[in-house]
Amino acid sequence: MAVGIVAKLTIQSGKGAEFEAAFAKCQEAVRATEPGCQLYTLGRDKTNPDVYFVMEQYADQAARETHASADAVREAMKPLGGLLAGAPELTEIEIVREM
Repeated sequence: MAVGIVAKLTIQSGKGAEFEAAFAKCQEAVRATEPGCQLYTLGRDKTNPDVYFVMEQYADQAARETHASADAVREAMKPLGGLLAGAPELTEIEIVREM
């Protein structure tokens, strides 16, 4: 069964372009190393440009766990930490219906 995560990330004011460029490198690492990742998308809140959402979907729990432990992805994520204004808010979800 597919599993997902919705992560809310609040970044430091004025760091949007830098954050988006760093996130693009994370996407590249995920694409290159995680065949079980079906969706890894970044969106921005329409009313607050400092709030982003990452929507993730994995084929199963094993693929989700691979993401959490993948060295290439962890390395690509390092620059993101310095751009955040606080801890990410993660919601893990079970996919009940796909399009």
